[in-house]
Amino acid sequence: MNSETQITFFLNLPSPLGTLHLESDGEALTCVLFEGEQTKHPQGVTLEEAPQLPVFVAARAWLSRYFEGHNPGTPPPVRPQGTPFQLSVWQRLLTIPYGSTTTYGALAAYLAAHNASGRMSAQAVGQAVGRNPISIIIPCHRVIGADGTLTGYAGGLDKKTFLLNLERGVQPCAND
Repeated sequence: MNSETQITFFLNLPSPLGTLHLESDGEALTCVLFEGEQTKHPQGVTLEEAPQLPVFVAARAWLSRYFEGHNPGTPPPVRPQGTPFQLSVWQRLLTIPYGSTTTYGALAAYLAAHNASGRMSAQAVGQAVGRNPISIIIPCHRVIGADGTLTGYAGGLDKKTFLLNLERGVQPCAND
């Protein structure tokens, strides 16, 4: 291996929503993707399967509790890569309580008030939410439209509905 090679660790994990693809830098999760979603790696990155990596052990336990319909508690360490604005949005998503939702507008208002920017576009917040690389654990599925409708979700609205119903204690139908 040359000095240019960087290792990204991965784990493919079965879930009720299909296989989840988890990646880590060795210490924290860097992505959780649904089956069929792709991540781009810079040149020189080598993927190495590492199911016993401590962060994957913690993520597996967290996701197991989650999919059993329990509040899984503190998430495993995460380190998403994004712009400072995206990181601020994703950090705020981590504060949305299990079983609760918020709106894009409420997120924008909060971020504007706490960043001294005066105003922030709900559309810009929506774009950042949509680029969340760590699905489920950074709970972008808990963000809904101002009128209560479910809006875009990288994994699909069926997965967003499943996750919100799971958190509300609603059992999925046999056909879901």
